Amino acid sequence: MSDFKLETKHEKYLITIKNLRAKNFSNNLPFLILSEKLPEGQVYKEFADGRIEIQEVASAGKKFRTRVIKVLKGLQADNVRKAYGLL
Repeated sequence: MSDFKLETKHEKYLITIKNLRAKNFSNNLPFLILSEKLPEGQVYKEFADGRIEIQEVASAGKKFRTRVIKVLKGLQADNVRKAYGLL
């Protein structure tokens, strides 16, 4: 696949992700960011107020339990957004 096709595909992907993120925020729902940079079982959760938390997710039977590990500071949150093309 050519670089142009890959770049176009990546741009479409980012547009889709940004639209889903905006839809979640407009419905007062957080946006889940899965990352291979975090330890297994941890995720980023971004909220409409701009806050990003690192949460631990564990299954308990048919239910999921979450626990806040850390609330990212402004610059840390911006770095996560930048890394995933959300700025």
